[in-house]
Amino acid sequence: MAGVTDLPFRILAREYGADLVVSEMISAQGLLYDNQKTFQMLAIDPGERPVAVQIFGHDPKVCARAAQIVVDTVAPEMIDLNFGCPTPKIVKNGDGAALLKNPRLLADIASAVVKAVSVPVTAKIRLGWDASAINCVEVAQRLEDAGVHWITLHARTREQFYAGRADWAWIGKVKEAAGVPVVGNGDVFSPTDAQKLLDETGCDHIAIGRGAQGNPWIFRQVKTYLTQSVILPGPTLEERLALAIRHLQMKVEHNGEAIAVREMRPHLIWYLKGVPHSAEVRRLINTTSTLEGTESLLNQLL
Repeated sequence: MAGVTDLPFRILAREYGADLVVSEMISAQGLLYDNQKTFQMLAIDPGERPVAVQIFGHDPKVCARAAQIVVDTVAPEMIDLNFGCPTPKIVKNGDGAALLKNPRLLADIASAVVKAVSVPVTAKIRLGWDASAINCVEVAQRLEDAGVHWITLHARTREQFYAGRADWAWIGKVKEAAGVPVVGNGDVFSPTDAQKLLDETGCDHIAIGRGAQGNPWIFRQVKTYLTQSVILPGPTLEERLALAIRHLQMKVEHNGEAIAVREMRPHLIWYLKGVPHSAEVRRLINTTSTLEGTESLLNQLL
């Protein structure tokens, strides 16, 4: 997830039970242009492996070469192809979910990347462009023919973005049609959601995105429930604030104070979701520019 699954977040996700983490989406073109900011996004910590690096682009040759660069540079366990990002600045260039309107080109990209690298290649898709053009079954079959290792389906169209409910029935339809593993994604915010998704769709794995924002505990909670039918208690206020501060400190170490404090603002708001009497602290977080100041605000809630 862009702006979310950077290195510090991924380390915490793995520490709290995620079996596999995926990088922020990285521009294939940026890698070929030797853009240093793009290359910085490739950083991988040994403690977060196994990890997939996700790339996006619309040119098969460019994506194939970018995937080779990624493998040669950081040797991830997987390459993930983003065919699902709905944001306007991505789709206007023909990237992300825009490729759902051109399944042949989408499959050509996947095929080129599969042939270019020795690690498994996976793909993230949506139901289709809009409700009148749901083509995820066709896209999944094309991706299977292209040689992808598995397919992650976010059960909304591009036009929905994240509104409404994810239509899990389509995950089940793709699972029935595809001969490769299917990863279900969309609206998993609790252990019971995860169990329900598995039961209703028969999918092989679950990808948790927004449900983990400010809530890395969800991975351990889901795994415990699926294996032991036990719902672990949520974090205490003290645990929530301690992890928020630790995450902030990790981010400062990774990016430097100025960038980290700014980019952590949405994360800290997520950590404080549902915390009583936190409205003023949340407001002030968006105006604070130092590590010390931000930590002081969070500690006021204790």
